[in-house]
Amino acid sequence: MAKDKVKSVYVCSNCGETSLRWMGRCPSCGEWNTMVEDVVVTPTASKSKTSTSSVGITRRPGYSIEAKRLTEISTTEEKSRIVTGIGELDRVLGGGIVIGSVILLGGEPGAGKSTLLLQLCGAISDKVEVLYITGEESVRQIKLRAARLEVEESNIFLAAETDILAICDLIEQTKPGLVVIDSIQTMHCDEINSTAGSVSQVKECSTRLLNVAKSLEIPTFIVGHVNKDGAIAGPKVMEHIVDTVLYFEGDKTLPYRVLRGAKNRYGSTNEIGMFDMDAKGLREIENPSQLLLAGRPMGVSGNCVACTMEGSRPILSEVQALACKSGFSSPRRTASGFDYNRLNLLLAVLEKRAGYFLGNLDVYLNIVGGLELDETACDLAACLAIVSALLDKPLGDSTIAIGEVGLGGEVRSVSHLESRLREAQRIGFTKAIVPKHGLSQIDCSQFRGMELIGVNYIKQAVQAI
Repeated sequence: MAKDKVKSVYVCSNCGETSLRWMGRCPSCGEWNTMVEDVVVTPTASKSKTSTSSVGITRRPGYSIEAKRLTEISTTEEKSRIVTGIGELDRVLGGGIVIGSVILLGGEPGAGKSTLLLQLCGAISDKVEVLYITGEESVRQIKLRAARLEVEESNIFLAAETDILAICDLIEQTKPGLVVIDSIQTMHCDEINSTAGSVSQVKECSTRLLNVAKSLEIPTFIVGHVNKDGAIAGPKVMEHIVDTVLYFEGDKTLPYRVLRGAKNRYGSTNEIGMFDMDAKGLREIENPSQLLLAGRPMGVSGNCVACTMEGSRPILSEVQALACKSGFSSPRRTASGFDYNRLNLLLAVLEKRAGYFLGNLDVYLNIVGGLELDETACDLAACLAIVSALLDKPLGDSTIAIGEVGLGGEVRSVSHLESRLREAQRIGFTKAIVPKHGLSQIDCSQFRGMELIGVNYIKQAVQAI
């Protein structure tokens, strides 16, 4: 009887490039120390177990597939998705959990991944049966957390197991409505000669879970650990085979958590969900703008409010700036929650086009609340906050600035200006400095009681304050 051929290859954990020998630097993506050994088993075909068709194609005995007519497949919303009832999670997933989808959830240790999934199990346990597989904790520990979170426990089944073959058999026997695997790095397959968490083990276990989820149409959540760079640990092929990749972000010292989609075959990746961590678990933040602006200082210079779009949701955030005399020959530039290179670009525009000399000043820019403002629509707010700090002149507590600043000092229009202004008006802002070209594209009569100031250049925006 022929034996299977076993050989070792080296796989880049960042891009998936394979090599027959180890290299310190990946030749494809250029990352260092990412080549990990992987064991590949190549089965040797036996002539007695195969047959050949009339056109010379080798077949496996007993292997057949069934094709369905496209018109016979149901696509109704109530049959294709499960609405969880957690609004922020449904928003990121595109309206709910798609039947048969495989969702990978990654995040820093302590961010609240297990808490979120356990609350998800409780939210949909009245609709479907839930199977929660844990490889890191005991069932008693899960029970204690469920009691603390006040999760509905009647329709949730727990199992502490790390053998992927036994887990797949359990899923096929019970056929639950939802499966949670916590986490994929703790699972192992006895057919692979490597430790749990290795590239080959993670790839094999993910593939087996994918096959079970697709064949039985059972939605599956998989928890994945992250490396020091914040990316999901393991082979990149794991992110390719799943349907949705979610990142649960947030500093452990802060109560806010952000759920962000990096890949979604059934919805947009621009939406985010915001949660607040308290003693009873994660609580949805339905009005993030009001929360981020709570406690904002009034009548203080160096403050300006910006509006960023996270998918279809406008979010207001406070931009703080501080400009002071430098004690060094080279002044410091520090940005928190704002792109550092973008800050230097805006400082150069203010100096060249607006006439404000900042060459001997330390400039600090901070986005309150831990939100990352990576949209160019926040340029004007950052510039006005810096000028306000430089002149020590408050902008006004009810003023918001929206616009992109170009290298020529011009203020360019931004997308979704009407949605941004409507959100600012709802919060209570009465004055908005916006691109003049953008005002011609919206109906200004909808914003009665709100002063809209259109500007073409950064100098006009500074004069408006």
